[in-house]
This record gives sequence, structure tokens and C-alpha cells, in this order.
Amino acid sequence: MKIHVTMQAAEWYREELDVDNSYIRLFVRYGGVGGRIPGFSLGINFEEPVSPIASLTMDGLHFFIEETDAWYFDNFDVNISLDEELDEPRFTYH
Repeated sequence: MKIHVTMQAAEWYREELDVDNSYIRLFVRYGGVGGRIPGFSLGINFEEPVSPIASLTMDGLHFFIEETDAWYFDNFDVNISLDEELDEPRFTYH
């Protein structure tokens, strides 16, 4: 499992969430739309990693997924790009 983030998506996080050189945890939450498993979606939190299973640093932002959320990804990579029409991140899984 890997995390891929486009430069446009990283810039969106930096500007919209007013973060700089931060840790961004991708975690599984109940509810939401657009998730890999119906009824679940990804949320974000600003915290340092404890037991990361995947991580990526892009434009000074440190994206990571904790081991406790591995079940959701089931060996899929997560790709974060910017949906320019909606002006928000888009998550796809491969």
C-alpha cells in the first residue's frame, strides 16, 4: 500500500487548511461518501505518526496511514488528486 498525492492536492491542503510542515493522518471514519468500502470514508487529522504503514512527504506535508486502518485499504494504494471542478481532494484506490 502506498500514498500518492499530486502537487495540486498538496497545495489545496496547505492553503485551505492553513497548514505548513504538518503531519496529516488519513484515517477511516464511519459514514461519508466516496469511500472504498460503502458506509466508510477517509477523514484527516493533524497528529504525529505512531505506527504508520504508509507515508509520503509532499511539499512539506507529511501524509500517513496508521496500522490500525490497514483493513480499509486491503493492499490498495490511495491516490489523492484535486477535483478542479469541485475544488476539493478526490480519493481513488488502485
